[in-house]
Amino acid sequence: MIALSLAEIATVLGGDLRLAGPATAETIVDGIVDTDSREMGPGSIFVAKPGAETDGHRFVGAAREAGAALAIVEHVVDEDIPQIVVPDAVTALADLAREVVARVRAAGDLRIVGITGSNGKTTTKNFLARILSDEGETVAPIKSYNNEVGAPVTMLRVTHGTRFLVSEFGADAPGSIARLAGLVHPDVAVVLMVGMAHAGGFGGIEATAKAKSELVSAATSSGTAVLNVDDFRVAAMSDLATSRGMSVVGFGQSDAADVRAHDVEVTASGTMCVVEAGGERIPLRLQVLGAHHVGNALAAIAAARVLGVSTADAVARLETVEIAERWRMQPLGNDRVRIINDAYNASPDSMAAALRTLAQITGQDERTVAVLGAMSELGETAGEEHDRIGLLAVRLNIQRIVVVGPEARRLFISAISEGSWDSEAVFFPDQDAAFEYLRTELRDGDRVLVKSSNSVGLRHLGDRLGELFS
Repeated sequence: MIALSLAEIATVLGGDLRLAGPATAETIVDGIVDTDSREMGPGSIFVAKPGAETDGHRFVGAAREAGAALAIVEHVVDEDIPQIVVPDAVTALADLAREVVARVRAAGDLRIVGITGSNGKTTTKNFLARILSDEGETVAPIKSYNNEVGAPVTMLRVTHGTRFLVSEFGADAPGSIARLAGLVHPDVAVVLMVGMAHAGGFGGIEATAKAKSELVSAATSSGTAVLNVDDFRVAAMSDLATSRGMSVVGFGQSDAADVRAHDVEVTASGTMCVVEAGGERIPLRLQVLGAHHVGNALAAIAAARVLGVSTADAVARLETVEIAERWRMQPLGNDRVRIINDAYNASPDSMAAALRTLAQITGQDERTVAVLGAMSELGETAGEEHDRIGLLAVRLNIQRIVVVGPEARRLFISAISEGSWDSEAVFFPDQDAAFEYLRTELRDGDRVLVKSSNSVGLRHLGDRLGELFS
């Protein structure tokens, strides 16, 4: 974070500063800001966020011992550390992020990119951060820090030397993206796709589309909307962008795209295509598996071009990315038994894309094995969407379908009903039972996909299988 005095921070937050030890109102802090006491270091700021399972106020002492110079609290804690008392710690975190980013922006040439979409946010964020990091100091979220805590924590990592801030915006309800993106008003608003992920929390896909469009509304009016023209709901956001005076850049595989991919080929060693932009045609070989990542790469290239990076440079840098992120199409195992651990999260769209990738990268003499868990947050559409994935797995001729957990049982029943029998589809109530089956069932030539929502935890089963066959 930029250097601020305790008094300045208290003013920004409208809080009550309580001094302790040798600190004065003019004491400067410039360390990281976080709600996790384990992340604290010298000069850092600990935000004591109350939680459903535990209360951050219990860890103020641990934060102080780790070097924290200030605690932002909702009530005074009996610890020898300066404290700023505020009505709401999460709101205070957002207020501080807004002020810090505004000061850095006013003092230099900071450019801000916001990314949202039902799928692909984290991969696109990582792709774009890799491209921009060669241009100057770039701040981007760790993992999927895209909610009301993670997004401001990321924003507060900027300094006066930061040239690019890449923010990822998720949403758990209408208005979430508007609030988060409204803290920084991005110069570039990237919308990837509108899918069924979290649709249960929004009341349907059209409501989801409206929520994603909040990023375009929150961007600066002199900025650029980077939109997926292959998704008609996203493409329609161009009207909103132009009505606000924004420029629009389209990406995708259709002829309408300004940054376009064609000749897409998926293999076990990567994903290839030709990128066409600004009259140039440049081959791209991603080490990341899956045709669905081509769209993420195009979005990153398009955003980078808006920020002045050439297509050739963007492509060359993307080719150095080995994996999108841990547990996202992450290759594990060995040449005999390859494990693809893609169980960080799952939606109907990403589940279907992962299954298609599994089918595409498996040779004639190899066997496809899909280890599948539940997709969360689908609301009343959950049963129908699990049915659809079960049907798709059979129609893609996935040779062994291993369904794990009671929440995914309908997927198993759907696969059986579609015609998967004779142990082609099997069901296990938990990960341990599935692991015991797989450790004896898997054989040379197997290509294994592990896929579920994060809450199901199959990523840990994927790791265990990866270690087993390492």
